[in-house]
Amino acid sequence: MSPAPPLWQEKIFEVLRKGGVEQIAYVPDAGHSHVIREAHSDPGIHGVVLTTEEEGVAVVAGAWLGGQRAVLLMQSSGVGNCVNMFSLLEMCRFPFLTLVTMRGEYAEFNPWQGPMGRATQRAFELMGITVVRVDDPDEVEDTVSAALDNVFEAGERVAVLLGQKLIGRKKWER
Repeated sequence: MSPAPPLWQEKIFEVLRKGGVEQIAYVPDAGHSHVIREAHSDPGIHGVVLTTEEEGVAVVAGAWLGGQRAVLLMQSSGVGNCVNMFSLLEMCRFPFLTLVTMRGEYAEFNPWQGPMGRATQRAFELMGITVVRVDDPDEVEDTVSAALDNVFEAGERVAVLLGQKLIGRKKWER
């Protein structure tokens, strides 16, 4: 049996479920593992595993066209893969919500994570996507809930960055 997830991870799933999200697209990531597991166990939510993050931009847009709310879960290293697809969101004015676990920050052991971790916020902003960041577990629920409202009530495009300190130290296992 795996240990209980942190409360902030449980709160993210509750906010998405209560907010009417019916599809959760993702590339597997430990920082999103609780939400991914819950999406697959909830009959009202369809978990969509991706081969690459930019597919998720199209999944979220297609869900909206089909009358459903969708969210993209990814790691900061995947943001660079999506930049060209973000133009779809701008040109077609699709609402868009992504939750991004950050790498390349606090106690990062993998130097390959640094460049995109440092560029993530600017990449989103350059493509017209509003960025909000959360590093305090007590602020996760309200931040994700507010982002969900910005997206699905006001038609905005929002990225919520979940800081690496929030997620905790990653350790390389040999």
